[in-house]
Amino acid sequence: MSFRSPCPTARPVPLCSEMHVLLTLNDRGCWVLCSSVMGVLSSCSHVPCAPPAPTGAKRTLAASSGQPPNGPEPGGQPLKARTLSGMASKTTATVTPKRVAHSPSLQSLKKPIIPKEFGGKVPTVIRQRYLNLFIEECLKFCSSNQEAIEKALNEEKVAYDRSPSKNIYLNVAVNTLKKLRGLVPSPTPGLNKTSGRRVVSHEMVLGGKLATKTSFSLSRPSSPRVEDLKGAALYGRLKEYLLTEDQLKENGYPFPHPERPGGAVIFTAEDKKPKDSACRICCRCGTEYLVSSSGRCVREEECYYHWGRLRRNRVAGGWETQYTCCSAAIGSAGCQVAKQHVQDGRKENLEGFVKTFDKELSEDAHPGVYALDCEMSYTTYGLELTRVTVVDTDMRVVYDTFVKPDNEIVDYNTRFSGVTEADLVDTSISLRDVQAVLLSMFSADTVLIGHSLESDLLALKVIHSTVVDTSVLFPHRLGLPYKRSLRNLMADYLRRIIQDNVDGHSSSEDASACMHLVIWKIREDAKTKR
Repeated sequence: MSFRSPCPTARPVPLCSEMHVLLTLNDRGCWVLCSSVMGVLSSCSHVPCAPPAPTGAKRTLAASSGQPPNGPEPGGQPLKARTLSGMASKTTATVTPKRVAHSPSLQSLKKPIIPKEFGGKVPTVIRQRYLNLFIEECLKFCSSNQEAIEKALNEEKVAYDRSPSKNIYLNVAVNTLKKLRGLVPSPTPGLNKTSGRRVVSHEMVLGGKLATKTSFSLSRPSSPRVEDLKGAALYGRLKEYLLTEDQLKENGYPFPHPERPGGAVIFTAEDKKPKDSACRICCRCGTEYLVSSSGRCVREEECYYHWGRLRRNRVAGGWETQYTCCSAAIGSAGCQVAKQHVQDGRKENLEGFVKTFDKELSEDAHPGVYALDCEMSYTTYGLELTRVTVVDTDMRVVYDTFVKPDNEIVDYNTRFSGVTEADLVDTSISLRDVQAVLLSMFSADTVLIGHSLESDLLALKVIHSTVVDTSVLFPHRLGLPYKRSLRNLMADYLRRIIQDNVDGHSSSEDASACMHLVIWKIREDAKTKR
């Protein structure tokens, strides 16, 4: 094969024997000039240099590929041997990378767009970002692109429907993303994904297998495990988290009345009471209403209220306080309606309290650790106990019962209590029965764990001071009277969603959540004390 001049009369002139052209065949089947080195491909041969062409004639480079060499060069060594040795010293072989088909990605797909919603509870930008993340994860295990998109859209819609606010949506979306990542097939544990070799730590290479468990310079105790935080070990660690007497007072815990047996006293500032003894203030909408001697409303009047909390949100031009239930501004009409007004009443009726007492224990026993949660419904005299649940350190329910209130129920408060009329139809257990059981289970030194536990103790009419309160253990950044909800604490610290059942809260779920939070807190604090 030779390169010729466009002029038909030109005569091909080979290169001299000391300089040759290196040609190679690329992936398109074309010869490419690579370099001018001492040597050519083994399949090519050369001719000696001919006399120069006449003046004005164009030289043509020629490379013969099918003719044998015209004899050995002067010096005794054949030209082909010399050129091959030059090739070996001045050229290197290159390997063409193998072409790999690309896997489907979000950039190559037509992304579904979430329509903008005016005044939505979650910004569209945040929803779109998590939808894209869902699609990327679904593409890793779904059989087709369309299936991945449909599954991602469904997961995002479920997360949006379950979330009353942006913060709750973020928590739900994070858990959904973790769930989808768990569906991706994982490689063999302990093997490197790329090479298939088992991953070995740097410490194991230097010191052997024991190096991963032993420190040669400083003592490195292992973090306490959940299995270790049980029984006497957990009870001993909880002593540093107990509420002090000042904390009990400022959080509204009941104390024995100094003069009246069975009475209780609360040291927090009391709300302003109406002058008329028959007048009550609705704890949901703040409206004043009149009641009869039996506690029933004198007039039938509907109650319009917001069940969500007030929260400050950043808006254009500053901040705005809105309700978490419907994102309405403060002062707006309620988004929920009830048949009548109701009151709390627990802080006004401070009679009939019992106090836990000291008990003798054997040397190897401890007073016990329990988590407690109560559910309440509205009666003619205020909030009264309708369910109580106690769990132990193994998250097992040791006591759970519905309770029939002493007064007539006017609102079961099912959204928060989870208690319905059917639950109390066949219930005959009274508050006194519950108090007797709890006094037999607990002693004055038993550690009770709960969230805003003063509310539960007021409903139980029990005085107990050895408590661990998760609302105090994880305080609000603004301090009292603000408190973080148990749902947000579980979502922020343990990445778990609770209280998402439309049928209301579960007292066993809330009690177990408190126990999990306290154990997590002990483990985290132990890491910083090393």
